[in-house]
Amino acid sequence: MAARHSYRLFDVTLTRRTQVSPSLVRFTFTGPEVNQMATHAPDQRIKLFFGEAPGSLDALFDVVHQHQDEWYAAFRALPEAKRPAMRTYTIRALRPESAEVDVEFVLHGDTGPASRWAMRAQPGDRLAMTAPIAGPESAQVGFEWKPPRDVRRILLVADETALPAAAGIIEQLAERAGPARVDALIEMPLRGDVQALPSSAQVHWLPRDATPGCAHGEHLLRAVRDIDLRYEIVALGGKAESSETIDEPATDQAFWEAATVDDSAPFYAWVAAETKVALGIRRYLVNECGLPKRYVTSMGYWCEGKVLG
Repeated sequence: MAARHSYRLFDVTLTRRTQVSPSLVRFTFTGPEVNQMATHAPDQRIKLFFGEAPGSLDALFDVVHQHQDEWYAAFRALPEAKRPAMRTYTIRALRPESAEVDVEFVLHGDTGPASRWAMRAQPGDRLAMTAPIAGPESAQVGFEWKPPRDVRRILLVADETALPAAAGIIEQLAERAGPARVDALIEMPLRGDVQALPSSAQVHWLPRDATPGCAHGEHLLRAVRDIDLRYEIVALGGKAESSETIDEPATDQAFWEAATVDDSAPFYAWVAAETKVALGIRRYLVNECGLPKRYVTSMGYWCEGKVLG
């Protein structure tokens, strides 16, 4: 419940569309209250609402007002025919002083309301967005990037859906230069999707079009195994064989497991990809490399064959 009260619904309008790469587009939004928005981490989660049905966004704002800004209860109260499609995204950048917020979308065809909107969106188009509220009384929630203060080794693993968050993390690490060694493994659809990122991390770009027939996530799973993590984890105080094991959750549902580390933890892994891929990488790190579960944040940003809001 705290997360819902720390978020509110914003009325936003698209002002700029920027093609970042062949598969990624950045949308810049503004609105009369965007200066009241907050972001607490590079992987700050938000919700976007796509009003494909005529009048659905107006209906959402009307019912939110009736529910005294309790946006989720209001959303659920709408008749299904009037309920706009809801999807989760990441704030790429927030500039409250100019009332602008950037969100990046992966373009993957006319496969759903979000991608369909992204293919056709033009300045002036309207969306609804739930985002954190600025202010001292608003709890800092809705993100998982929480590296230990004294961490010496960081592993970032992301597919294209998590690239905006991973890129923001790498940029933040560059601003807070420290002794930690950072490897970032990023799988993307095309070689043309490679971006220039700060040198705070050793970034390994893994385009699928470089290997025809490569399944989604296959490059990530292989690249994680190619790093000699067993030796590193033992050197950092882990075990060659872990006494912990990862249970087998249903992979047709959302998978989300956050790390629970204190500031003395030497190793931190942040994994965000398709559910089965994120689970497979978590299982490898814990079961085969001996990394304690508490050092690993692993998130299914999407689930193949299933719609996640």
